[in-house]
Formats: sequence, C-alpha cells, structure tokens
Amino acid sequence: MDSRAKNTPKGEPPAHLSPPTRAWWATVMADFVLESHHERLLTAAAELWDRATHARQVIDAEGTTYADRFGQPRERPEVAIERQSKIAFARLLRELALDVDEPAERATPPTIQGNANARRKG
Repeated sequence: MDSRAKNTPKGEPPAHLSPPTRAWWATVMADFVLESHHERLLTAAAELWDRATHARQVIDAEGTTYADRFGQPRERPEVAIERQSKIAFARLLRELALDVDEPAERATPPTIQGNANARRKG
C-alpha cells in the first residue's frame, strides 16, 4: 500500500500534488460523493495531470526535439510523457463519470451505403 495514501486524511488532497491540482482535487471531492476506490482514481488522475503539466513546462523551455550524438533531431521524452499522461487522465475522468448529465442515446450504427442488410467483410 502507498504510504502517501495511508497518511492522507479523508477529504484532504495529497500533499505531493501541485497547488492548482490540489484545489481541483478538493473541489471534486466537495462536489461529488465518491467511494474510496473513486478517490484513488481521482488521485491518480490528479497525479497524471501534474505529470503532463511538468512535461509541458520542459517542452516549453527546451522545445519538442533535441539533437542526438549524431546531430539528428529526436523527439524529447517529455512529448511522449505529456501525451500518455493526458490520455490516461482522460480515461480516468471517463471512468469516474463525473458528468452530471446523462449522455444522449447513441444513434444506431451506420450501415453500408446501398444495402442496409449487408455486413462489412474483413
């Protein structure tokens, strides 16, 4: 078990989060009734947001590429860190389902033009 999770009082944002992310975490906890497993998902999402923000700061300061030892341009590792962190953050938010409104009924799937009964082969 993570020692940070044990030492964090219920309803208190984890101390290792940045101040803006701590404020967001506290707002979500105040606005929604979350079970303990949801609180862990929220904390993980907050950590990912901070990771993406830190990677963005490095990218802003250093650029998206660097020259390797052969002088060839390479993508900075922070580009992948930012991308992966934002994707994981979005997935955790979707898992938390904090949206108040129910999603609209999904439309029927599209059919192949010309023959509504045909199935796509592949």
